[in-house]
Amino acid sequence: MKASSPAIFRSLEEVSGGFGPCVLTIGNFDGVHAGHRRILRRVVELARKMNCRPSAMTFDPHPARILSPAQAPRLLTTPEERARLMGEEGIEQVLILPFTAALARMSPEEFVRDLLVARLDVCAVLVGEDFRFGYQKQGDTRLLAKLGEVFGFKTEIIEAVKLAGLPVSSSLIRKLIENGEVGRARRMLERPYWLEGDVVAGFGIGSTQTVPTLNLRPPAEVLPASGVYVTQVEDLENGRLWPAVTNVGFRPTFGGADLSIESHLLEPLEGATPRRLRIEFFYRLRPERKFASAEQLKIQIMKDIRRAGSYFRRLRRLLYSKRTTGF
Repeated sequence: MKASSPAIFRSLEEVSGGFGPCVLTIGNFDGVHAGHRRILRRVVELARKMNCRPSAMTFDPHPARILSPAQAPRLLTTPEERARLMGEEGIEQVLILPFTAALARMSPEEFVRDLLVARLDVCAVLVGEDFRFGYQKQGDTRLLAKLGEVFGFKTEIIEAVKLAGLPVSSSLIRKLIENGEVGRARRMLERPYWLEGDVVAGFGIGSTQTVPTLNLRPPAEVLPASGVYVTQVEDLENGRLWPAVTNVGFRPTFGGADLSIESHLLEPLEGATPRRLRIEFFYRLRPERKFASAEQLKIQIMKDIRRAGSYFRRLRRLLYSKRTTGF
């Protein structure tokens, strides 16, 4: 699914009284995972009923980077990526609010009265069960509901999504990705985890000693564990797609010291070499390891390519079955 483009506001000054009336959800929304999507879908549903704008408010930087920098999480998504993913669910406008010390000092009552009501004109506010707001996180969902009654807006608290008995959370997804468990992360995100970035020159090894690759500059705060993955590569300029095998690691066979992300396309690269790529991670084939020679590494890479080809054939059969049977 291609992301739509919600209107993005980067400050309260940009809002200028034109944001509401809105149905609003508030949070960090890092990764925009299944739990977030449940909230976003309900925002859109309720906004249609109330004839309001389906909206979201997120923060940049992450509040922890101001309040407790040493504990601040590595992020799965940039604010702009979050907004695009929210747009997929029908959110029409996103306020990326700068998180400052002054904002952190607002009491829960000030946050609701001066920001949500006076500036954003909320007609309903939807949040998750663990939502906290205001100075030192003094506000909780119970207080939010009480303030909604005072100021005349509807409040809904949305239950967390669980998979295999575990609540879906950004922190759990980070751990899964960094452990190489990209399949489990994919189910929690309701999409593959991806990396986007510029194509850069490689080290000349693939084209001469193993297999040719497209190389991505490591762009993200959260990277999959070193290893070989079944992936899909997309040219971000024109939407061309290729099944691929991607190695994340340090090229130990060749004494590499710098992290590299190298993708071998399983179908021919026709036309110009892409300048910007998205790499979607489907499945980890194996950890990265050192081989005795380039020839032995090439033999292993060919095995990886065959396994990736089998993966994509199974995936195509599954998708065809779903289209034809509805299951």
